[in-house]
Amino acid sequence: MIALLSGADLGMTAAFALLPLVLAAALALLLNEAARRERVTRRIQDVRRGQSTSTISGQGVATRMVHGISNFGQLVARSGVLSGKALDGIRQQLASAGIRGGNAVGLFLGSKLILVALLPTLAITMLPAETMSGALGKLLVAAAGVAGLLTPEWLLRWQKGRYTKALEAGLPDMLDMLVMCTEAGLSLDPSLARVGQEIVAIHPVIARELALTTAELQVLADSRMALTNMGERSGVTGLRRLASTLIQTLQYGTPLAPSLRALTTEMRTEMLTGFEERAGRLPALLTLIMILFILPSLFMTVGGPAILEVIRQFGS
Repeated sequence: MIALLSGADLGMTAAFALLPLVLAAALALLLNEAARRERVTRRIQDVRRGQSTSTISGQGVATRMVHGISNFGQLVARSGVLSGKALDGIRQQLASAGIRGGNAVGLFLGSKLILVALLPTLAITMLPAETMSGALGKLLVAAAGVAGLLTPEWLLRWQKGRYTKALEAGLPDMLDMLVMCTEAGLSLDPSLARVGQEIVAIHPVIARELALTTAELQVLADSRMALTNMGERSGVTGLRRLASTLIQTLQYGTPLAPSLRALTTEMRTEMLTGFEERAGRLPALLTLIMILFILPSLFMTVGGPAILEVIRQFGS
């Protein structure tokens, strides 16, 4: 069916195929703008508390657009279309990707619903009438709706992978600093606060998690609940193990510094084992690359003149 399309139809189809990527990039920019807006809000609060003297500019068009999408999503969330369990699941997914705040769920739902309506509309507008009258046009419109529904999920999964890698990269340094603080005589709460302040320059993601955990330790009556939230919030195995170690230390009264040092040594050993496993896979990967790219060139170089000579002899 695609072979029967004219050149203009193929051009429109190719442009439509690239449209989800363009809209995904635009949605990523909107998410970055939302994160920037959250940082600006925190800076405004710091200014009001006298902690900063920088000036904040007014809201731009992108900020107002993000605000409108967020309000639309929050309206849908409050309408009762989604159950409370589904909303909690969305909040957990966003939190595991490092996206938090009051407008996170609204922005996610609003962007998904807008893309579901926008992409099929653009498909109907851009595709020629003769294409829309056939089965291919209906298939492209349906694919546009599916792409609009799944694009926020793909972006969220991509952001979660980045956030998880950042947490895992900063976890060993955080544990080393936490061991030093506890061995210096600090208790758990001041140690977490101190490490969060010192590590913010090199691992800001870890610093955010520690700041949130420190705030929950000060607010919640049960420290174990705050530590459990630290492990469950991001879904990182290392943080869960750290939370479990700290909870056992608080529950049974075991010394904090030796427990953290044993956990640090164990995690360092596992990290080195992972590096060794990755290095052990290199010979197999290099063999596959050699078979696909090096051996054909070698065969052509070695056997090419002989094959040409045979063809010349039999051709004459």
